[in-house]
Amino acid sequence: MKRFTNFLRCISAAALLAVASTSLQAQTVLSHEAMTERLQACISCHGKEGHTVNKEYLPRIAGKPAGYLFNQLMNFRDGRRNNAVMTHLLQPLSGAYLREIAAYFSELEIPYPAPDVASASAESLKLGETLVLRGDPARKLPACAACHGSPLTGVAPAIPGLLGLPTAYLSAQLGAWRAGQRHAQTPDCMGEMSKALSPQDVSAVTAWLSSQPVPSNSKPTESIAALGAPLPLRCGGVPQ
Repeated sequence: MKRFTNFLRCISAAALLAVASTSLQAQTVLSHEAMTERLQACISCHGKEGHTVNKEYLPRIAGKPAGYLFNQLMNFRDGRRNNAVMTHLLQPLSGAYLREIAAYFSELEIPYPAPDVASASAESLKLGETLVLRGDPARKLPACAACHGSPLTGVAPAIPGLLGLPTAYLSAQLGAWRAGQRHAQTPDCMGEMSKALSPQDVSAVTAWLSSQPVPSNSKPTESIAALGAPLPLRCGGVPQ
């Protein structure tokens, strides 16, 4: 029932979002208040200023890299990611307007809530920490941190952070990659790596990530070059 209510709220706000995209073409620099008014459709589900209203199903979008947010908006709009509500809201919108939306949410600096309390065993959490920070060379699995940055807060312009997300959401997204319901441009390194993880690996990684606090500087690393080493994989859409 709650999801259906959110769906109705999103649909009722869609007209405002579409009208805003037209008027935006004549005004490219908008105040925070003006953008908040124009993005009621986003806020009705993802919460005011990017705070999600249902964190286990709807992700926080405040502070994520602008390039990542833009890519996901385009993926939803053009059917590369499957979500009927998102596709319905975004289909009328131009790429330029979606860039404005992405830039607005990426610039928000909103405090993160406390992390989840880990319910996994100590052994599972240790496995998760190892896979996230060091990977598994024997299985040719790179560390999550090798691409998402050592602070795990993401890398500009288009790699998202992994902290501040609950276990259920992280598990759902890895499951979507494993099942082929999420895709990236070829070569799809996330698809390849997620399929190489066992169910036990997924449980361990998501439990450890969701139990870690977000650092005081939650901003993404400025660039891929700032990682100090080349990415272990050549991922689609990521410049090498």
